[in-house]
Amino acid sequence: MRQTLKRTIKNIFLLLALPLYGFYLALSLLGNSNGTFQTFSQVLSLIPGKIGIYLRAAFYRLACPDTSDEILIGFLTVFSHRDTSIHKGVYIGPQCNIGKCSIGEHTLLGSGVHILSGNQQHNFSDPQMRIQDQGGKYTKVKIGEDCWIGNSAVVMADIRDQSILAAGSVLIRPIEESGAIWGGNPAAKVSSRNKEGT
Repeated sequence: MRQTLKRTIKNIFLLLALPLYGFYLALSLLGNSNGTFQTFSQVLSLIPGKIGIYLRAAFYRLACPDTSDEILIGFLTVFSHRDTSIHKGVYIGPQCNIGKCSIGEHTLLGSGVHILSGNQQHNFSDPQMRIQDQGGKYTKVKIGEDCWIGNSAVVMADIRDQSILAAGSVLIRPIEESGAIWGGNPAAKVSSRNKEGT
């Protein structure tokens, strides 16, 4: 009964989000699609309580590819790229910044987590040229299923299923082993959730 009620509420919010999504699409045709998406994300991040949680889930379900509305996105969390996929059961805490990424089912992000769009967003090899003029490239970071990313962590590389990234860590290279526990700045392996891996 509870699941049916919850699904009904989510469907109502999907209907409520349709005009907002249509407005976003119309504005996107006039200019920078990612810039428009960021603006809508910033506005949605300011809505408190359950209404904000349900409305954010509905909007991102409509706007982002392969995204579920069975997600929880906290207050003041903003997305910078529409090419982001959030799967069922994901929890994203308050005050996070989410770049171009894919987050697997049942993964948890603490508050203040930053997922950057890879580690090559800014080139800086030519000291004669301003950094902002050197360009860079956005990479879609992949975070696996059943992961935990602690408060204030910075993620710039892929994370395999069932892995843990400790609070305050800065991940600059991929976690390639499932169930690994990493921490530090720069982050390195400190343990494993699998007994044979410790």
